[in-house]
Amino acid sequence: MFLEGDLHLHTIASGHGFSTVKEIAGVAAKRGIKIIGITDHGLNMPGGPHLYYFRQLLGLPRVIEGVEVLRGVEANIIDTAGNLDMPEGLLAKLDLVLAGFHEECGYSGSSVEENTAAMIAAIHNPFVHIITHPGNPVFPVDIEKVVIAACHAKKALEINNNSFCLSRSGSAPNCTIFAKEIKKHNALLSINSDSHFCDTVGQCQYAMELINMTGINDEPILNTSALRIKEYIGKKS
Repeated sequence: MFLEGDLHLHTIASGHGFSTVKEIAGVAAKRGIKIIGITDHGLNMPGGPHLYYFRQLLGLPRVIEGVEVLRGVEANIIDTAGNLDMPEGLLAKLDLVLAGFHEECGYSGSSVEENTAAMIAAIHNPFVHIITHPGNPVFPVDIEKVVIAACHAKKALEINNNSFCLSRSGSAPNCTIFAKEIKKHNALLSINSDSHFCDTVGQCQYAMELINMTGINDEPILNTSALRIKEYIGKKS
């Protein structure tokens, strides 16, 4: 299985990334990746980009180093209503909106019930395409309820490679349950690197091992096809 797109990538603009857009696109091109999502963190991330960055992002070339570039954000879920830390007018102009929980970014929920309500509300947020690293144990959720909600809303849930090797320690058991529930309910899935340095663009081996172990085939995986990605992001519901 080959992933034609990596939809979760951070640049130096995130404050804790180490590569430029051009460096990321160059590595993607060498690895045969056809489409990438530049998804720096939302406004509440400490040390992250400010509003002017996202306004200028709208002028980023559509193709860099021969790779199609999606102008996006990994926004922060900030409350149980599924609101994000980005102006809606700007979200509407971006190609790709990821949303997830991050510490110290304005979300104050603490229970499984609150976290589940917030994540499901974000799934139903009309601007959101993909929920990032939902298996983060810092923000536990009712996994089956989240997967069913995503399935009904036709929104993608992410299996994040970085959750297995660097960030969000202890995510693997939750990710395994998510993968099993995604297969059970035939929900939409996005596998991404969450790269913060260009050498790891498209590197999703740990996530792929889980997918293979779970027996998920190509069908529910959004980013096995660049065309499918573009068709998917072309409609928000």
